[in-house]
Amino acid sequence: MDDLGDLGTFLQSRRAHVPPESVGVVIGGRRRVAGLRREELAQLAGVSVDYYIRLEQGRATQPSEQVLDALSRALQLDSVAHEYLHKLARQRRRRPQPTSYPAMVRPQLRRILDTLSDCPAMIINHRIDVLAYNRMAGLLYGGLDQVPVGERNLARMIFLDADRFDLYADRTSCTADCVAHLRHAAGEFPDDPELAALIGELSIGSRRFSELWAAAEVSVRGHGSQRLRHPMVGVITLHQERFMLPDGSGQELITLSPEPDSTDADNLRLLANLGADDTGEAWSRP
Repeated sequence: MDDLGDLGTFLQSRRAHVPPESVGVVIGGRRRVAGLRREELAQLAGVSVDYYIRLEQGRATQPSEQVLDALSRALQLDSVAHEYLHKLARQRRRRPQPTSYPAMVRPQLRRILDTLSDCPAMIINHRIDVLAYNRMAGLLYGGLDQVPVGERNLARMIFLDADRFDLYADRTSCTADCVAHLRHAAGEFPDDPELAALIGELSIGSRRFSELWAAAEVSVRGHGSQRLRHPMVGVITLHQERFMLPDGSGQELITLSPEPDSTDADNLRLLANLGADDTGEAWSRP
């Protein structure tokens, strides 16, 4: 696994994913590398081959904004990956110090979770640790209560405990989104040793994670549909909204809601009724 802030590895990974013909490079004969060669990318970005090689090898530590923009265009990065590239370069100009991030959820946020009684809602952090959740989220994500407090990490459950935590109906999309989220988090929080440890653990324990991490896709999914497979009510499609808290803690509020007057809404109500005998003790707990 590359370091969280490894600019060279990110450039190399993205270079390998650019089809030469998509940027006007004429392919002649057999190619020994996937994607673009170093000299081809350097030419497209308007920098010398020697300088680009030094960037990949970590020997050029202060690329200008103009060079980064040119590399981003040549690599066909979207806006999220473009910003990630710039953040990796900025990290090289300072020596980050290990930082801890709060795991406590403010009481006001817990009250918001409890008021959202008809739909699942939770608070996660940038490592996708589940810090708090309401009753409906507890019923939907039934495996959460079986995991000790402090170890409720959705990425770890998805990649390392899939036999017990098989909630996502589309695992291909789910795993790709999860890794792209963690890649983005690595750019936002490069000085978090717990994030580095998590990525190392997942890379060693899951071939799927290791392959996706090496692809260096980076994205932020603010909203969209989630197809979930619950053992009691079957497949249910919910709309996910993610709200990043503005306090720099890395915490997000996630809500999952069905389309009104839909079969999914009926199934969610059925799930709530099936769990009606649960006292709900300590819901929205850490």
